[in-house]
Amino acid sequence: MKKKASIILLTATLSVAVFFLFLMPQFQGEEKRIHLQKSDHLFSFVRSMEGTSSDGGGTQDADGALVVDVELRLMFDYYLAAIGEKSLDAIRAEIGKVLDRQLGVRAAAEAKDLLSRYISYKQALVDVEKANKPTDAPRNMVDAIRQRWQSMQQIRQQFFSEKENQAMFGFDDAYDMDALARLEISQNAALSADQKKERYKSLDESMSPELREAKLAPYQVIRLEEQTQKLRAEGASDDDIYRMRAAATSPEAAARLADLDRDEAQWKNRIASYLAQRKQISQMTGQNEDQKQVALQQVRDQFFNRDEQKRLPAYE
Repeated sequence: MKKKASIILLTATLSVAVFFLFLMPQFQGEEKRIHLQKSDHLFSFVRSMEGTSSDGGGTQDADGALVVDVELRLMFDYYLAAIGEKSLDAIRAEIGKVLDRQLGVRAAAEAKDLLSRYISYKQALVDVEKANKPTDAPRNMVDAIRQRWQSMQQIRQQFFSEKENQAMFGFDDAYDMDALARLEISQNAALSADQKKERYKSLDESMSPELREAKLAPYQVIRLEEQTQKLRAEGASDDDIYRMRAAATSPEAAARLADLDRDEAQWKNRIASYLAQRKQISQMTGQNEDQKQVALQQVRDQFFNRDEQKRLPAYE
């Protein structure tokens, strides 16, 4: 896989969360990644993704045939995440336009065929998940996760060749199976602490360099954030923070993180202003509750768009 400077926030224990973090995204198509790299095309297809850059992309070989890889799947998932804001037909049409820009006629046609099968695969996964009945649940969590994973593999065989399956999902499968193996070890009451430690070590040693890098990425992000907070507490300037981040990642990643810092600061300022005015309205005399609600909505509209207003209850 190509290296990407990405924010990957992962806080998980070996518990029920393993299924939702590692396996459920493939069942429900909710994969979203925030890339710390600049792109010639900023996504403006839907409002919720304005200012972000598209994941992945399509490539072709010297003969003009499509190269099937995880990058193409990531691009599909990025646009399909707009479900709810755009119809599936509109999303499919938009992906088709992107493929036509990126690829030749032959490769674009092959990619559109793969997209159709990928969408059908996603729909089939959702149907299978809905069909699962509580009475059919295995006796323990490890079995439940493994059963769902095997169901996913069986469904893939209906839509993709073995080569396509490995190209698009091979890395994710390795990641999931490593997580499942660790969960299985943690829940094995027959193993002593030393035996578990030895088995974890064996898994660590068998990981590919790509998988090891992916596993370490969340901790690297956490360490980077800890270093940022430490420097700020010591009075470091924004330029100091940028140089530290650029050295740890890349200039592009550091620039994107600086943009996120500014966005967060602006959001906090808007929240503070809103809460101050909300307090003033609640303390107003001479107005009934309906009048206060109208005034409060005017303040909300002043500071936030409709999507942002959905987040306000967490601050009120």
